Amino acid sequence: MSAMGDEDVTQEDHEGRGDRDSQTEGLLDVLTRGELTVQGRIREASNAVLLCTVTHDGVSVDCVYKPVKGERPLWDFPDGNLAQRERAAFLVSEATGWGLIPATVLRDGPYGEGMVQQWIEAAEGEEPEGNLLALVEGEEAGEGWKPVALAEVGEGRTALLVHADDPRLRRLAVLDAVINNGDRKGGHLLPAPDGRLYGIDHGVSFHTEDKLRTLLWGWAGEPLTAEARAVLASLALLLADGAPLATRLAELITPVELDAVRGRVADLLRTGEHPRPSGEWPSIPWPPV
Repeated sequence: MSAMGDEDVTQEDHEGRGDRDSQTEGLLDVLTRGELTVQGRIREASNAVLLCTVTHDGVSVDCVYKPVKGERPLWDFPDGNLAQRERAAFLVSEATGWGLIPATVLRDGPYGEGMVQQWIEAAEGEEPEGNLLALVEGEEAGEGWKPVALAEVGEGRTALLVHADDPRLRRLAVLDAVINNGDRKGGHLLPAPDGRLYGIDHGVSFHTEDKLRTLLWGWAGEPLTAEARAVLASLALLLADGAPLATRLAELITPVELDAVRGRVADLLRTGEHPRPSGEWPSIPWPPV
């Protein structure tokens, strides 16, 4: 895999966005208006995550439902709830045009208000993170990979943690920088059978302080692509007072958090680079996968 150059943004990409927007609107309608039926619980999750189906006008969609009542309080996220932050992250993702987060709504359900998100079935035969992350011997990432950090692998040995030099991951790294994602684990990367890549679990995002924790540091300090700069410039306009995106986000996060989003977009445009770890906060989530 290789990094996407600016010339790799094709007319097909733009035409495909129209199809995706139409499909997403249909999904959002089903997720919002459909009858929600709980099928089971995903027990490894730290908060209540329920696997469900939602049915509307004869269309059924698999989804996850995270009721607000099932959230564990977090001392550093005292305002609002994680479900609102998940919805806010989806709105920012949609505003970029990259469609990196599955269709996500806030709605009432069997256990009260919560986040309902389209279930993404991983590509057949792949773990959720697919071929996007690896541990390699030595200190060289190798062609098609970006180095992240050295990791202990037992018996006094270390290996180099790397991620793929993949344009989908690079877009996700930019989105994470904008929303200040505090938990980009490997298991939160979902490659779909159609070749698209989704990121999930964005409840600990939008903090006013720098809490970016991610496995996608491979581009740290490198120039942003022209595509990313154009997307950020568009976001800056959409985040202005009274603009549609800003108005919708103001219902989900606090005014100071919204100002912080604007500040991060402005900083990315000013530097023209992917951010580097601040050194004031652990830069890699634990556990990393």
